[in-house]
Amino acid sequence: MVRILVGLAAAVVLAAGGFFGFQFYTERRIASEVTAAFEQIRAGGGKASYGKVSFDLASRTLRIADISSESAGQPPFSVKIANVVVTGAGQPDAGRFSADAIEASDMEIRGAGDAAGASLSYRIPRLVIKDYSGPASLQRPPAQAAIIDSYRSALMQFAAVTATSVSVPTMTGTINLGAQLAGEFTYSGMSLQDIKSGKVGAMQVERANFAMNTQQAGKPDRKTGEIASIVSRDFDAAAVAAILDPQKAGDDNYYGIYGKTSAGPYTVTSSLGIRMRIEQMSIDGVGARPSRLQLPELMAMIQSAGSTKLSSAQTREMVGKMATLYEGIKIGNAELRGLSADVPPKDAFKLALIKFNLENGKIGEFAFEGLDTPTPKGPVKVGRFALRSLDIANFIRLSTTFANPAQPPAPDQFLALIPLIEGVEIKGVVAPFQNTNKLVNLDTFDLNWGQFVGSVPSKARLTTRITTPVDAKNPAMLPLVAAGLDTIAADGDISAVWTEAARSFVLDLAKLDIGGLFRASARVSLANVPRQVFSFNLPQAANAAAQVEAGTLELTLRDLGGLDLAIAQYARAQNVSRDAARQAIVTDIRSNGATMAAGNPDAATAAEALARFVETPRTTLILKLTPRAKVPAMQLMQALKADPATALSQFRIEASTAL
Repeated sequence: MVRILVGLAAAVVLAAGGFFGFQFYTERRIASEVTAAFEQIRAGGGKASYGKVSFDLASRTLRIADISSESAGQPPFSVKIANVVVTGAGQPDAGRFSADAIEASDMEIRGAGDAAGASLSYRIPRLVIKDYSGPASLQRPPAQAAIIDSYRSALMQFAAVTATSVSVPTMTGTINLGAQLAGEFTYSGMSLQDIKSGKVGAMQVERANFAMNTQQAGKPDRKTGEIASIVSRDFDAAAVAAILDPQKAGDDNYYGIYGKTSAGPYTVTSSLGIRMRIEQMSIDGVGARPSRLQLPELMAMIQSAGSTKLSSAQTREMVGKMATLYEGIKIGNAELRGLSADVPPKDAFKLALIKFNLENGKIGEFAFEGLDTPTPKGPVKVGRFALRSLDIANFIRLSTTFANPAQPPAPDQFLALIPLIEGVEIKGVVAPFQNTNKLVNLDTFDLNWGQFVGSVPSKARLTTRITTPVDAKNPAMLPLVAAGLDTIAADGDISAVWTEAARSFVLDLAKLDIGGLFRASARVSLANVPRQVFSFNLPQAANAAAQVEAGTLELTLRDLGGLDLAIAQYARAQNVSRDAARQAIVTDIRSNGATMAAGNPDAATAAEALARFVETPRTTLILKLTPRAKVPAMQLMQALKADPATALSQFRIEASTAL
């Protein structure tokens, strides 16, 4: 029995000794691997050190204290970590490392800028990574690698990492750029979720606060701000790495980088009394295509610009690359909602919405809605303002032609801006009318154009409706004032189209309603219109204009009460009754028609239709003029000035009235 007990005791002692011996061996091995990892940093010219390393075999917990590293590059970048605790550490295969949790405490990250005294620092009390799996060692880029290559290398290694979550309860930081900008910031509730294959399912910051000291027009200003609920989904680091890959420089496909990112509300307050707030910000569908980014060339030019003065040719080249950069970025939709600003001593500026999208260097639509802003004469409100298809990339390229004050741009250079926008829409504008308490209402203004011949649009359409007070001080408005009208409205729909195959140009006034007094529609056509009419070469355009021929003219005019108003004004001017005034006008029309009938029999028919239109209120006049033969348009214009009757004799006139 004693022998058995002695044997068991010996076995326990041997087992314990073996365990602690293996523990000691494991700690030494891990310490050597940690040392090897830090040697990688030193091999690249940087500095790296650490304190005590311990490993608990039973719980597979690794502890490393007092980590410190500093990059070799200038300006230097340094990281300090008081403690790193790895729980549930393992090595599923020779090339990978895993852990149930990695916790770093008391982290400090510092970076210095090129400018003297410039600095940026972060402090992170606690960082926790859950369910981590990644490469057992990091691959450092070559010592002379460009910054883009370094970023790409880091992104590619990140793509090999998986983790359930990364959380940072709080992070504080400071920035110092000298007198122009200095301050501090705090982030709360930071986390990354579902990290796998270079993708991050969600990134979140519950709240961010900042306080900055800046200079505004030479005055010191302290700005404080807060932004809440920053959430970004579906970030793809592998896509960014692919975009930065020089092997994909010719790839014209878009790579998705972000899904939807949202934040808000966001507030900024200035010590100068300015306060700004945005209720909600969002951006969705962010992507890029490698063929248009050209980031290495652009960054090289920017660095060169910082050290030497660029020539005009170099400036144009750099601006051209920046324009190409816009052609490489895609934004499905971006919105800012609920903007407001208080700027003393004025009242608050408010804007309900700003939105835009971007693809192929073009903003498909840039719009803002719900503008309410003060002016010296009273508040101005805009329901909606939108620019359609704004070619921002080519606008940037053309901007170089306006940059030299010693060489003003030619008129054709200004006109070259027209194709960069395809339309303007304005709705719901309410503005003060002069120095009165009355308002002008622009219900709608929609102008779009296209089908360019060079820089000149050969197709356009305008629809508009506006209501304005009648200006009693304007002599031309006195008849309306005398009739008791204090406002007048105009509602129009006008289009113009040139058809190259038919060499025709048509101006179509589909609708024109003037103040509820008259409603008109008209259609004017021109024939034999060559392309050269749209040329910037004036002699060429003039020669082409001489070939243009007059076409058919059609007019429909509906009386909505305007004739009664005009006759009443004529009656007051002649001091006669309205019936007498109407009869006098009718008699004069028929008399002139009889005179013109000698040269053009159709003139009498037209005059009779016009007389009946005046005689019978609330009727419609229908008029159609058709050329009897080819009528050069330029000659017709001159003839109308010199001898209208002879000019009209070249047309067959059809006229009638209808109720």
